[in-house]
Amino acid sequence: MTVMTLAKGLATWIPGVHRAFNDLKAGTGTGAASYCYGVWLKHLTLLSAHGMRDMPRTVVELGPGSSIGTGLAALLSGAERYVGIDAVAHATPDANLAVFRELCRMFERRAPRPTAGFPSFDQYLDANLFPSAILTPERLHASLAPERLNKLQEAVVALSSPSPHPAIRYHTWNDRNGLGEAQVDLLFSHVVMNEIEDLEPMYERCARWLRPGAWMSHHIDFSSLDTTPEWNGHRRYGELTWRLIAGNRPYFVNRETVDTHLGIMERKGFQVVEVIRARGKGGLTREEHAPRWRSRTDEDLTTRSAFVIARRKG
Repeated sequence: MTVMTLAKGLATWIPGVHRAFNDLKAGTGTGAASYCYGVWLKHLTLLSAHGMRDMPRTVVELGPGSSIGTGLAALLSGAERYVGIDAVAHATPDANLAVFRELCRMFERRAPRPTAGFPSFDQYLDANLFPSAILTPERLHASLAPERLNKLQEAVVALSSPSPHPAIRYHTWNDRNGLGEAQVDLLFSHVVMNEIEDLEPMYERCARWLRPGAWMSHHIDFSSLDTTPEWNGHRRYGELTWRLIAGNRPYFVNRETVDTHLGIMERKGFQVVEVIRARGKGGLTREEHAPRWRSRTDEDLTTRSAFVIARRKG
């Protein structure tokens, strides 16, 4: 551990200083329409490939970031309502409107997915790398109808007004989000659940919001997110040391492994449908891990990234 790493963590406890950490690289990718487009196509395509047959009516995204573009992509695909929830408010009206307009153009021309990334889903796309089996001409004709696009644009603009449109809502956890029990058809996140400190209550909320049989998908990154030289170096430290490193930031790497997430999901009433794993190369040996992690399986310790699809039981 470097002195600078520890100093940054300690500095966040100084009143006013922790605010400077709120926006550091937070959701910067979601300010680009192409990124949001690719993320949504990935989640939609993989969910469809593993059993989700209908377009979800109400969609919730955890951690939208610098725009709600991924949620807007869901609405342009035919979803009727979107709720984005962030730890700290990042999205701005100008960013949302610019991303919305570019997304409209991308869907209208059936743009190919930008990059394959992890996990690859090209095997489910057509020759033009577009999910035409899901987003059929008939579906897009309805979802991209001029009258509907005008209403969605009005909802994007109204998001910053005192009376936002019910089709699009954006909140932080400190706000009342208006989500009741069993109202949501799909809940998803992209590299967010690895920064949630208390996973048990978070997955319990997800279970409460989702309808029985509804879907959930999460792309979870189990690396240190460049906070250490080794991809898994954040598991070298004991609990006290890591708490000092994390400091008083509004969110930070939580260090949990994929098996922890899967176990909590099952306890909270989810059926895990699919887990797609990417293995990290190099990094800490088992002996270099802090005692808390040494009894984990090899597969658990070496999973650097995972895409998890689950359903609410019932």
